[in-house]
Amino acid sequence: MFIAFEGIDGSGKTTVSNLVVERLRASGLTVKHLRAEGKFVSSVSEAIRSLARDSKNLDLDPHAEFLLYVARDVQLIEEALRPALQTYDVVLADRFLYTAEVLARFGRGLPEAYVRPVLAAAAGGLAPELVVLIDIDPTLARARRKSFKVITKDAKPPSRKGLAGVGLQHRVRRGYLELAAAAPERWFVTPNEDVLEDTVERVAELIQRAVAHGPSAALAHARSRLVAARSDATDGARAPTTPGEALESLERWLCARAEREPQVAAYLLSGLFGSGSNDARGQRLDQLRQTLAQKVPTVVLSGLTGLRDDVSWELRAALAQEHPAAVARSLGGSANQDPRVARLRERLLVLAPAELARSLARSDDDASWALRDQLYEAHPDAVAASVAWLGSARARALRDKWLATRGASLTDSYELARVAARSVHAVDDEQAWEVRAAARSAAPIASLASLGPLTCERAWEQRERSLQRATKIVMETLQGLREERAWNMRWQVASNTKEALDSIAHLDDEQAWALREAFQDVWPSTVVKTLGALADSARGRALVERQLIAHPNNVSLLKHVAAIALGIHRPGSAGADGAAEPGAWSA
Repeated sequence: MFIAFEGIDGSGKTTVSNLVVERLRASGLTVKHLRAEGKFVSSVSEAIRSLARDSKNLDLDPHAEFLLYVARDVQLIEEALRPALQTYDVVLADRFLYTAEVLARFGRGLPEAYVRPVLAAAAGGLAPELVVLIDIDPTLARARRKSFKVITKDAKPPSRKGLAGVGLQHRVRRGYLELAAAAPERWFVTPNEDVLEDTVERVAELIQRAVAHGPSAALAHARSRLVAARSDATDGARAPTTPGEALESLERWLCARAEREPQVAAYLLSGLFGSGSNDARGQRLDQLRQTLAQKVPTVVLSGLTGLRDDVSWELRAALAQEHPAAVARSLGGSANQDPRVARLRERLLVLAPAELARSLARSDDDASWALRDQLYEAHPDAVAASVAWLGSARARALRDKWLATRGASLTDSYELARVAARSVHAVDDEQAWEVRAAARSAAPIASLASLGPLTCERAWEQRERSLQRATKIVMETLQGLREERAWNMRWQVASNTKEALDSIAHLDDEQAWALREAFQDVWPSTVVKTLGALADSARGRALVERQLIAHPNNVSLLKHVAAIALGIHRPGSAGADGAAEPGAWSA
């Protein structure tokens, strides 16, 4: 029996499929897993996968990308799948041609009339008896992926799929669900948002029954069990209608999640704090941060960047000895005049000098330059990266010094090209443009991101050239821009790219409000996130209330509305002065 597992990145399908294989083998079945532990058994298929994922291939056309995905699976079919079907009771594929279909049709917008004939020819009459779709909210999937990268210190370049922005995952998920609805005799959709063991048991039982009694009977039994489980899981909690109630709902969700996935709870707590407030709910969030810091300290620290409340400083001080690099990274954007910054930097100078150097980005004061001078000989790359945003004479001199020894390697070293691009972030001089050009072949995404909010003609030309291939990165460079070309670009991609909304954070222009209102149901949490202090205006309050009614179970929305309840949405009270004032409507 041939069975395929599908799901968006971060759904947990690889973990589930590997655990299911263990169950099946323990039951006496012979099983061949074609992508055990996330790696294809075919080295050729794995190489094709790497080629399609590599962000250096920024200019890869969507048609070519689709054909690469198909080629990956054709190789797997002929090299491993067909032979395995002659020998094993169950052959399991973690991803099959359905991945190529949903990415092409729903992710990239290629026409079905083009995609379907290619897939049919590639399959050669072969189709799985069962397709198990591991389904999950993209917000939770992203939290799992991001927290995993923090814990494992995964510094790999971003994949090409990630360049499209968060919206790609939403579109791909919708595509999977559409395929499942069109072929219920083959597809089984199972949620994987709660207890992993329940998902594994449900899928293992489905496959065992399918082998014994056929797919039809197995699917009917599995669906009835799933309906019963969902009914038992209903908690009957009232949907929140105010920021205060949203904060309470978020707290319940985080506490429950912290029991089984502390790294996910810690990731979603990023940017929230309650110290300085008399709100007991905010204080309980701080207590949860402190508890999670004992279990997943690096994930908690990754969420402290820019926070200057008392509990955040206590966490940094307590964790600096064991996790100095993560603490140093959390100092990015900290006010240099704060004595707590100076004290921590003194400790970190020995414990994590490279990360400390990088945390100096945008700092042009004498104390920061003294640290750069002290650290340069041992950590030249980190110090060079720290002059991002700086166009001063001292910054130019440091770049000249660094380029004199490293510049020849920019075209073929990803790491050095990324440092070089970072060093000229938002800098508009001839040296900066020469560095971007040199870095583009090895690190095209870093080169593009280095534009920052520049508004010169060369910056707009690069954005136009990359808008469709690296939409997320282009939108990030538009942060706060009010130029007509910026608005035009946002409108072009906002239906598919939430980062288009992210780029209007705090803007009170009519164009910004039009974007929020047009896409309030496409990106329900992002439109609230962009409000900032505007959430206290009559228009902002109405939008927040409307979103809570329309999307009461959106965890990301709950988080951003909870920030309003805590007063974190206001500049000057959101950690910048070390204290949060309760929101005007936080009760």
